[in-house]
Amino acid sequence: MISSPTAASARALLCLLAFSTPAFADDVRDASEAAEMDSVIVSANPIPGEPPIVADARKRLSRTPGAVAAVSAESYDNRLATGFADILRDVPGVLAQKRYGEESRLSIRGSGIDQSYHQRGVLIAQDGVPFADADGFSDFQKVDALGARYVEVYKGGNALRFGGAQLGGAVNLVTPNGKTAEAENELRLEGGSFGSFRGRAAFARQLGNWDIYAAGSGLTADGWRDHSAQSQGRGTLNVGYSFGEDREIRAIGSYADIKQEVPGTLTLADALTVPRNAGAGIIANDWARDQTVARGSLQTRWRFNEELVFEGGFYATATKIHHPIVIVIDQDIETQGAFGRFDWAGDIAGMKADLFWGVSYRQGTNKQQLYVNMGGSSGFQFGDSRQKATGLDVFAEGRLFVIEPLAIVVGGSYGRATRDYTDYLNPGNAASKNFDWFSPRVGLLWEFAGGAQVYANVTRSVEPPHYGALVQAPNPGFVPVDAQRAWTGEVGARGRTGDLAWDVTFYRAWVKGELLSFRLVTGVPASFFNADKTIHQGIEAALDWTILRDAPGGGSLSLKQSYTFSDFTFDGDPIYGDNRLPVAPRHQYRAELTYRHPAGWYIAPAVDWRPEAVWADYANTMKVPGYALLSIGAGIDIGEHVTLYLDGRNLTGKRYVGEFGAMTNAADPAVAKDVFFPGEGRSVFAGLTVRL
Repeated sequence: MISSPTAASARALLCLLAFSTPAFADDVRDASEAAEMDSVIVSANPIPGEPPIVADARKRLSRTPGAVAAVSAESYDNRLATGFADILRDVPGVLAQKRYGEESRLSIRGSGIDQSYHQRGVLIAQDGVPFADADGFSDFQKVDALGARYVEVYKGGNALRFGGAQLGGAVNLVTPNGKTAEAENELRLEGGSFGSFRGRAAFARQLGNWDIYAAGSGLTADGWRDHSAQSQGRGTLNVGYSFGEDREIRAIGSYADIKQEVPGTLTLADALTVPRNAGAGIIANDWARDQTVARGSLQTRWRFNEELVFEGGFYATATKIHHPIVIVIDQDIETQGAFGRFDWAGDIAGMKADLFWGVSYRQGTNKQQLYVNMGGSSGFQFGDSRQKATGLDVFAEGRLFVIEPLAIVVGGSYGRATRDYTDYLNPGNAASKNFDWFSPRVGLLWEFAGGAQVYANVTRSVEPPHYGALVQAPNPGFVPVDAQRAWTGEVGARGRTGDLAWDVTFYRAWVKGELLSFRLVTGVPASFFNADKTIHQGIEAALDWTILRDAPGGGSLSLKQSYTFSDFTFDGDPIYGDNRLPVAPRHQYRAELTYRHPAGWYIAPAVDWRPEAVWADYANTMKVPGYALLSIGAGIDIGEHVTLYLDGRNLTGKRYVGEFGAMTNAADPAVAKDVFFPGEGRSVFAGLTVRL
């Protein structure tokens, strides 16, 4: 059973329920359009006034018998959004925590919870094209936070339509095009604390059967901590040609040139007392992560008839990375792939049914050189390798409505991954390994006449290890790390009625061989191992309530809330027993109260609250204090085309730690203790957007 919440979390839930209960009255009215369009909740009921492209996405996602979310660009238009910590902050079940710059943690249901650098455990894609290398490992700098018309979040096994079989699921950003962009012409200027400034211009047109979208942006920032400055330039081009209704071919390309200084991690004491410190030796060795990223795809959507539509495409990405840390890492990464998916909807024996099936393939090579760091420059070369990887997913899922409101859902995926490692300096270290698996899925979806839904499903997930886990110096060849496997069950309900929208999910995952890591030496990538058995379980809840449509002054008052309960533990481990897994907070609550005036201005105070301390090590000997952060947003529309916003964060200047890596036993003097990233201090940003 899921452990009972503590007194602190109980107060949070009581507060949440107290706010929400009145909205169940019979005479509830339609919520204000602006407040509802900020929602991440998926529902079969449309939101009045929502752009068709986002409404269609919510409707499509609502067919999933499990936890999903949709985040429209409108929901983060009026704040400085630089990464997933800004975009996904209101999605329950998602731990998106900033480290520095665009580097973050992204974990869904505890996926990759130990990962202290970059990302694994969640498929991150744009228009179906993965940001990850072919072995599934990725970073966050490649993602353009303003490059999406909307973002789809598929938690856990609900990512099957991408072929994903990872514990965390998938996050897919959808690029605007000439038909779906928010405006034909857009200019955005924003800046503020820590020397931050970003400018962006976008252009969208429909020209007969052609449509075009082009955007370019530049960002520069000094960073809150020492040695965390960054600069970047990005460009996107999306060109489509239509052959009639729901038939098109589209070419999408993007390029980014990113330079990022890298601050180090600190001990807990230093993170709370001298949080701006870059860390010992960081500046002298000029830690950085500089890269250029080119991505291109050719895609099509083609409707054959009323029942059958195809979506697919080819893609290629190329990344060059220069990454001085304790050592200097130079990488030249090339990845290619293809995907295709059929969607069918019709009748079987007089019963309504739908089905999707498809395939996804990717291959890639990472040519990596390692050098001694000589003051930020490459010294003696001690590594020269090639890492080749492939991935294949074949997947299908169907729904059959055995009675009008009830659908039985059955699906599954077959996956195959290969790893081929060549060490040019030490040929004896060469190694290769293959992984194969099948992940079945069954579920139920009940849809009420008013559009509310309840659902349940059971899914198997498999995550083969990436090269960071397989190649662990100074061990020769591959270390004996196996794939992570899990069975996850979930049950939930969602809907939208009158002034209330809700989405609540309960889940439990039985994980075998969870990939966990810990750091032995400061600055050196962590070592990975397979745990025996672990359990991930929790609650994901989002409640949006329009409290008043006729508030004082004639405006509207709305409350947006999200709550995540995460209970992740070892299960009879030979070393750690039933200890809790570190890093993930058991309770995370966020609330934002927004007043909107008919004159076009709004004000929105918000709180982010971790009511409990969080374990920092597997042995459960050290805790990281909880915290509460107060923020406020405000904005005004000037006429029909100009918007101004103000975004104030951590207004009390709270010193806190929200993100860190895992330790084995913090009580052991031999264990490195500098694994903590200080949370950012007080900041204020302002922005101007012109849309014509």
